[in-house]
Amino acid sequence: MEFNVKSGSPEKQRTACVVVGVYEPRRMSPMAEHLDRISGGFISNIIRRGDLEGKVGQTLLLHNIPNTLCDRVLLVGCGRERELDDKQYRSIIANSIHMLNDTGSMEAVSYLTELSVRGREIPWKVRHAVEAANECLYRFDQLKSKKDPLRRPLRKLTLDVKSRRDLPDGEQAVLEGLAIASGQAFCKDLGNLPGNICNPTYLAQQAEELAAHHDSLHCEVFDESELDEMGMGAFMSVSRGSDQPGKMIILKYNGGEESQKPVVFVGKGITFDTGGISLKPGEAMDEMKFDMCGAASVMGTMKTLAELEVPYNVIGVVISAENMPSAHATRPGDVVTSLSGQTIEILNTDAEGRLVLCDALTYVERFDPDVVIDIATLTGACIIALGHHISGLISNHNPLAHDLLNAGEESVDRSWRLPMADEYQKQLDSNFADIANIGGRPAGTITAGCFLSRFTKKYHWAHLDIAGVAWKSGKDKGATGRPVPLLSQYVLDRIKHQESD
Repeated sequence: MEFNVKSGSPEKQRTACVVVGVYEPRRMSPMAEHLDRISGGFISNIIRRGDLEGKVGQTLLLHNIPNTLCDRVLLVGCGRERELDDKQYRSIIANSIHMLNDTGSMEAVSYLTELSVRGREIPWKVRHAVEAANECLYRFDQLKSKKDPLRRPLRKLTLDVKSRRDLPDGEQAVLEGLAIASGQAFCKDLGNLPGNICNPTYLAQQAEELAAHHDSLHCEVFDESELDEMGMGAFMSVSRGSDQPGKMIILKYNGGEESQKPVVFVGKGITFDTGGISLKPGEAMDEMKFDMCGAASVMGTMKTLAELEVPYNVIGVVISAENMPSAHATRPGDVVTSLSGQTIEILNTDAEGRLVLCDALTYVERFDPDVVIDIATLTGACIIALGHHISGLISNHNPLAHDLLNAGEESVDRSWRLPMADEYQKQLDSNFADIANIGGRPAGTITAGCFLSRFTKKYHWAHLDIAGVAWKSGKDKGATGRPVPLLSQYVLDRIKHQESD
């Protein structure tokens, strides 16, 4: 869909629909009031009759508004003005988009960017309007034999800014919103594909295609035999159980100075997770196709950064395998040697994500990174701790953790920091190896992070456990594309700090 920004009065817009807000209780936003005055009280007369209270989720479509050039006016409920926060703003935008799409308005001019969101300026509101609109229009129907296309879908949305001085910032916000939405949709597509299609080889092909479309991206793929020869014993303990060969995919984006140390993202790419010999229960096992969403988010973020042509050096690493039970699968109690040289006693083969990640985290030392951030659907314990709303964050570097928390607030893709004290490390003690791959049920998310921290001592590192936020279950089942917005915002913030120094 096409997006642009414009400054102008609503009554002068020749468009299929003008969108304005109404607060609760029945209080018009400034642009709604302006239209009401122009129309001789047409809107206020309707609102007084009780057709719209102004609650979030309510919409009312009006036709033939006097003294206007538009075909329709859409009133959108915005709730109480003082309570309007980031998530509610995005929900209001989504409500308006759904209504426009359902009623055949192929183009519209939205004045919802005038809404008072605490602490947010016009560029933020424009960017998040673009992101929210794309998110609610996303469909995954590639695998359906019969598609149900809309007869008159929304094709163009113009977002209002206060004055012409706001146009440059608004246009940049549109570009950022489109790029983040594009990366998020790519991440969703990869996550939603089933394991019989999206395997490690498929991920490698997608990464190569992505690099082929962007001159700034370079892709390198290591196959299973190369990784085995390299000494990735922890990775191989997972990958060898499957007939699908594992891969490590490196996507390099060189947008900064040659001397600039890169930001490195490392994504867990278990394209299907049966649990291995420690077999998972059958219920909802189909959702284990989403166990590669960390990898998908890295690829989605690299797509976003390449489309924005950001002036920064970023490396995306995807470590991908399938975790299957077979005659070649690792047994509980086996001891393997990681790329770092540390030995690992595998007490549970369903704690496989940390095994593939630890070798990748050792590998990235060679990039001399400024920071390393790994992203993984790592522990069910994270869902118990934080539910399905916020990612878990563990880090060995306070400034990095602080920056990620701030990026999460700005992008409305939040995380919450969990502790990583020495007391938790003791839960990983093993009688037979340097470290066990699980630390028991207590603090499962934290001990998983503690395991990874044993392999990240040579650089600043953070771990995002996205098990609770990477996909939705039930009637809305599907990948969410998180944390592409958070990771993209983190890089954008670094660029702003670099420019201000």
